[in-house]
Amino acid sequence: MELRQLTYFKAVAEELHFGRAAARMRIAQPALSNHVMSLERELGCPLFIRSTRRVELTRAGETFYDRCVRILSDIDLTTELTRAAGGSRIRQIRIGSIYPATMGMLPTFLAKIARKYPDVRIHIASGNTGEIIRGLETGQLNLGFIRPVENIGSLRFVSLAHERYYLAVGHANPLAAREEITIDDLRTQKIIAFNRQNLSFSERYFNEKFAEYELTANIAFSCDDTYALVSLVSAGLGIGFAPEWTLDLPNRGFELKKVSGIDFRIGLGIAWNREDPTAGRDDIVDIARSLARAGRQ
Repeated sequence: MELRQLTYFKAVAEELHFGRAAARMRIAQPALSNHVMSLERELGCPLFIRSTRRVELTRAGETFYDRCVRILSDIDLTTELTRAAGGSRIRQIRIGSIYPATMGMLPTFLAKIARKYPDVRIHIASGNTGEIIRGLETGQLNLGFIRPVENIGSLRFVSLAHERYYLAVGHANPLAAREEITIDDLRTQKIIAFNRQNLSFSERYFNEKFAEYELTANIAFSCDDTYALVSLVSAGLGIGFAPEWTLDLPNRGFELKKVSGIDFRIGLGIAWNREDPTAGRDDIVDIARSLARAGRQ
């Protein structure tokens, strides 16, 4: 079994299309297919279900893909560790970011990194906190702007900021014209809440807050993300708590209002794998920490 065969298989598994995988790997499609078939013969089982319409991973293929990702990430990590030990400069930084950070502190961080390392290549991957953590653990990402997590195993996290959430109210809702909104006012409203496939930090936070303020019974609609929430609010279907950055959305059909007696904030910070030589550099972490210092000035 050759390392390049693992690389070719991974490309096909991610593209689910031999032509696109071949273009991605810059190899002729017949040659790519031969490498994959050779791998299947060696393993003694098919890795893909091929048809004229699509390509799918078999159960064995799914298992092999998970292992390939780990193996190739370990090889990349070993290469970077060796280069770091030999005093080589950083060549690439792969950063995962949830949307609020992409709109907020990420541009400042990237500008500082670019000044410090003008020749470094930067790749940005968007995702949720869980996806980014998995990327850090497998070595596919060096840094991640995510919601708060605990320092577990090799994962390290530094809190940088807190994002404020305000009550999103549609223009036609009577609350939009109110100077002051109280918790009691919310009990007459239908509430839109987050309800994602995997329980997210934001979802857990608001579930706890709604229970604390006895608003759980008012939840009438649910959605996966902030854009969906403000769309439902704009349509007049209910109210919901949205982050401050939504004020910058074009043609918004809602207002953000403060609610007396409550202050909803969700943390945001940067995480890395302490075994990653790129993220583990003191200067990289210090640049991240400077974002928190700047925010307090």
